[in-house]
Amino acid sequence: MTRPPSPYHAPGFYDDALARGRHRDIVGGRWDETGRLQLAILRREGLAPHHRLLDIGCGSLRLGVRAVPYLDPGNYWGTDLSGALMRRGYELELNQKDRLSPQQLIEDGDFAFPGVPATIDYAIAFAVFTHLPDTMLALGLSRVRRAFPALKRLLFTTFLAPETGPDRPHRQPDGVVTHPDRAPWHLPLATVMAHAQAAGFTLTRLPDRLPRGQVLFRALPR
Repeated sequence: MTRPPSPYHAPGFYDDALARGRHRDIVGGRWDETGRLQLAILRREGLAPHHRLLDIGCGSLRLGVRAVPYLDPGNYWGTDLSGALMRRGYELELNQKDRLSPQQLIEDGDFAFPGVPATIDYAIAFAVFTHLPDTMLALGLSRVRRAFPALKRLLFTTFLAPETGPDRPHRQPDGVVTHPDRAPWHLPLATVMAHAQAAGFTLTRLPDRLPRGQVLFRALPR
């Protein structure tokens, strides 16, 4: 039996978690801390209320509950592997529902972005590629680049492999153990850079200290 690339892809994972009221926990925990951090980073990177933001892997709207009040109405879009998880976040966590149509939360498991407008200015994929093999990083970056010609920048995170021993498990600075062959995945920096270049981005590693030792990248369309 083939192992799924992450626990999120396991049959019944979302049904079980949502039945137990764990819509906050399954997106990585640290709900308030991480959501505030994400919006602060985006604003530092130039996100303004008039921009259109795509939150890739938005889950139960950990960022969305903060970005929706900040952005002009209708300017937040979210995608996630689980439509049920997004709906739970919308129902229980989002206070200003008049600023976001639920139709802008789109189930999408392969970075196809169905129905997301080509006019997206900013995109963020926080703790998405950390749960996927590098082939999905390559696919995701290339599809973001093609789908959104108006994109100003993409921010995303990965776990990086150590320069020595990248083919072995590695304990990240925040304590989580990452792996070369299963989730949470780590990647050599050279691999991340190569995928970004092939997709048409200029990549910069940013110095932010993120939960669990994730590394933040800024990708600018060339």
